[in-house]
Amino acid sequence: MSETTDLHNEAIEILKATSRTFFIPISLLTSGLKEAVASAYLCMRAIDEIEDHEELPSIVKSDLLQAVSQMLRTPTTEHNFNELFNPYHSKLPEVTLRLSDWVAICPLPIRNKMLEATAVMAEGMANWVTKDWIINDEKDLDDYTYYVAGLVGVMLTDIWEWYDGTNTDKELAIAFGRGLQSVNILRNHTEDAERGVSFYPNGWGFKDMLAYARRNLALADEYIKGIKTETILHFCQIPLALAHGTLNALTDGKEKMSRSEVTETVSRVVGK
Repeated sequence: MSETTDLHNEAIEILKATSRTFFIPISLLTSGLKEAVASAYLCMRAIDEIEDHEELPSIVKSDLLQAVSQMLRTPTTEHNFNELFNPYHSKLPEVTLRLSDWVAICPLPIRNKMLEATAVMAEGMANWVTKDWIINDEKDLDDYTYYVAGLVGVMLTDIWEWYDGTNTDKELAIAFGRGLQSVNILRNHTEDAERGVSFYPNGWGFKDMLAYARRNLALADEYIKGIKTETILHFCQIPLALAHGTLNALTDGKEKMSRSEVTETVSRVVGK
């Protein structure tokens, strides 16, 4: 087995350990597309783990994210990332420490766009860390959700076009990301509050955030309508269906969808 194959297999295992939502749709993608999306997801997850870290001081998180952003925009080596992360090696998770590996599995023709999107995300996250994630109004919420999730939609849109010319609307892609992120905000609101963080704009309650989520998921429904390539369509349909299902569960007073409901939802999408 080649070193490249080993790295691809390890990436899928890390993906399985870090994402309940995206492991399934990524694992169903065709060769080439799977590596591109897995690379993009893991790179973005790597920096997300820095932003969300509960022990690192805000100044350290901001400095790390800014440094990663700069390094992703310039020719770099594994040593550069190792040197950057070394002082925090015992605190950072494997998905972050192996950022250079996730860059390496991305197909060369799409790699620069993936690096730029991740660099923009890291810079945006750094800015929100310095602002202590204080979200005053819906404009702030749109800005925050753009950097932490909307950019994922932008990145995926670029990957679809690279793969087979599939053309999708980037504004709708941003709404897709916002919709998924707002579902996470709703699901994790109590847990976030326990650590002194709220992503609700001032004066907003559950119903306001629910309306924001539903509005963006409706745009996500529009996003997928023009997709003809089955593997891409299924990839988009699975997290979207799970997001709608999670909102239904939350409005019914549940914390999340049950494992059987998740399995049934995925089977319904793939079986279409």
